[in-house]
Amino acid sequence: MLASIKVENEYKWGYRRSLFAHWSDLDGNGCDTREEVLKRDSISKPQVDPYRCYVVAGDWYSKYDGKTLRDRSDVDIDHVVALKEAWDSGAWAWSTSQRQAFANDLTDRRTLIAVTDRVNASKSDKDPSNWMPPLKRYWCTYLGDWISVKARWGLSMDQSEYGRIKNLLASDCSTLTIASWSAAPALAGVPATSGTAATTATTTPRTTVAPSLSPTTTSNNSGTAAPTNTTAVANSTVNTTSPSGVKDIYPGSYCAPVDGLGTYKGTVYVCSKTNAEGSPYAGGRARWRKATN
Repeated sequence: MLASIKVENEYKWGYRRSLFAHWSDLDGNGCDTREEVLKRDSISKPQVDPYRCYVVAGDWYSKYDGKTLRDRSDVDIDHVVALKEAWDSGAWAWSTSQRQAFANDLTDRRTLIAVTDRVNASKSDKDPSNWMPPLKRYWCTYLGDWISVKARWGLSMDQSEYGRIKNLLASDCSTLTIASWSAAPALAGVPATSGTAATTATTTPRTTVAPSLSPTTTSNNSGTAAPTNTTAVANSTVNTTSPSGVKDIYPGSYCAPVDGLGTYKGTVYVCSKTNAEGSPYAGGRARWRKATN
């Protein structure tokens, strides 16, 4: 399974948490995603205010550190693959609805998990090369969840992330199997894989290089360096694209949609209603400006 995930450089420009509308009520049942996970992950029957779908009381076991929590204020809902990590790994090319679907995905319980707030804060947006749960006996399950989310949503891995996971799969987690999963939510339209059976993780990477601000290379079968310029996931509606799959634009011109990305002479631009200093453009219309790191 690991072999199905692309290995490429991260795309580190333009991320804002607001680009992923999270804790939404996508199914319209009156409960936002945080409350849904608090209800789902409580190890006792949760007490829920039926008028506003608010979890009043419950008990939660944090698999990251083995602690039992009885105060909801101590509980964070963790995106196993953090929103910024998802952005860097391909979600930068998704539509607004795709990012919202990922941020609120309740269709596979490996995407979101209730954990101790302090542990979640220590994890932040790190991948397994920089962070693993304090409870070591949970490591293999965590790796399986990480791999399944990346594969299901068509997200890539960088070299250090892939290397750490490969090493753990060859040692501590050599017997790991990963349960099947359904396709990503229809709302998202992400061209990811759909697991059909419990699968043993494999470790032969497909190596590509993410769009960058300078030419990049990878080795071909003859051992010589060949230019590489591919994208992780794309569901673009633009008519004109550069070789990297990002829209070619002209700086300062009007644009849509807001928060869309484009390039001009190798530089990344963002469609924004404000300039780099945060001042709105005249008339409230969005223009292409340089993306800030």
